[in-house]
Amino acid sequence: MTIYSQHANRGKTQILATYQGPDGVASSTVTSLNTPTLAAPIVDALNRISALTTVPVSVYDRRNRGVNHYPRTHLAALTNRDSRRDLLSGTHSLWYEYACLQLHQALADLDGALAVVPPPVLTAIEAELATETRELRDQWAEYSEGIPAPATGSRRHWEFGYPYVAYNGGMRVLSRGVRKQLERLDEDLSPKERKRAIADLRVLVTAYSRCSSEQATLDYAPLSIFTEPYDSDGYYMTIHAPEPGNEETDSWEIEIGRWEPDDPDDEECSSATGRAVIRCELPASPDAAQLVHLLDKVEQRADLLAKWAESPVGATLDGTEIVVTQGRDS
Repeated sequence: MTIYSQHANRGKTQILATYQGPDGVASSTVTSLNTPTLAAPIVDALNRISALTTVPVSVYDRRNRGVNHYPRTHLAALTNRDSRRDLLSGTHSLWYEYACLQLHQALADLDGALAVVPPPVLTAIEAELATETRELRDQWAEYSEGIPAPATGSRRHWEFGYPYVAYNGGMRVLSRGVRKQLERLDEDLSPKERKRAIADLRVLVTAYSRCSSEQATLDYAPLSIFTEPYDSDGYYMTIHAPEPGNEETDSWEIEIGRWEPDDPDDEECSSATGRAVIRCELPASPDAAQLVHLLDKVEQRADLLAKWAESPVGATLDGTEIVVTQGRDS
């Protein structure tokens, strides 16, 4: 509901909150710091928190062709530190819990940025989060129940469907495309299947955010992480999470594949098709740290993929405990 920025003023760096007020766009000073270096990570975290808090209450949950609202339980985490654990344990839906996971990270990043500032700055930021939460709750009550919001000069306006945030299009989780993909993936799942899918998504997202790979990409249909390091000689690796609701693909899988030219005589290789070389079905769900270790090894040594691709069925990928379950000739 608010966009944050930093501005130089009389030798200090001010953090400003900008929002839609009773008379149009308005700004107020949140706090000031000695250097822009201290302000920058606070502004970034506040913008992510604002967006991740606001967007879920500003869009419809359209799963199974319904028109429902997403929960508002995440609002409590902005002012109640004990509520943060709830951001990591919900089972409402894939997209909402993904947003909650990212909100948890944004709040943790804010904590890190505030660890090196004077106590008055910490107090000011806590007051700003309380204001943001209160104003959004008041606006929601007016929208959903017709309860008039208090008429104050600093009132922040919110309108369903039109969230005023800096990261609506800049954070992938908040994009309409990702939300629609996850809503479709979520449809017709049983509570048990949904709980499993949310847990798998948390592992994937956490591993992706923590790995050192600059080539890794996070995909949602299917749920997977794909990486093709530079100088890998056409080899790539895909980490597949189980497909939600599909009993035939209920295990995690590591796939090593290679791009093969569609036309062997095309020296420029203008088109190619990826083909799996080996697959490793994991006996149990991995944790994020295991996947980070795997992605980082590949990032540090791209030649490992070609070496792993030669592993026979039953062997472990060199330097790991992952067993090959399907090889070239399987």
